Amino acid sequence: MSDLTDTANVIIRPPIAWALAVFAGLALQWVVSLPFMPASVPAGWVGGMVFVLALALVAWAIVTITRAGSNVPTSMPTTTIVQTGPYRFTRNPIYLGMFLGLVGLAIAFDSLWLPGTLVPFALVIRYGVVAREEAYLERKFGDAYRHYRAHVRRWL
Repeated sequence: MSDLTDTANVIIRPPIAWALAVFAGLALQWVVSLPFMPASVPAGWVGGMVFVLALALVAWAIVTITRAGSNVPTSMPTTTIVQTGPYRFTRNPIYLGMFLGLVGLAIAFDSLWLPGTLVPFALVIRYGVVAREEAYLERKFGDAYRHYRAHVRRWL
């Protein structure tokens, strides 16, 4: 079991929050279909491409943070501030990839419910995960994190 004093102590593991958002959106779509894509758009292909791009971003971020010697799971301590790879452009590439993946699924399944679940998911990630991570990183790394935060945007 990890030491909660050296973690961000987030309210929910992000992959679990993402899976809940996807499940809720697909369940609602099954109950009441709310399509939004024009019939002329190959929604499955377009959504699939967006989803693959999201997966690529998440994979790139995970590989980058792992190669830097830090931990990906929020339940484990962060060992370093990673500033390479996608972390040069956004402080939260994994969560950005999760948002993009949800959008890709919404397009692929032609479901207006999925972007609807994006709002509560984004709020949980922003306030229940990212805010706690940022406070933890500032406590742990001080000026190094403040410098990184001043030069790299939270999202884009």
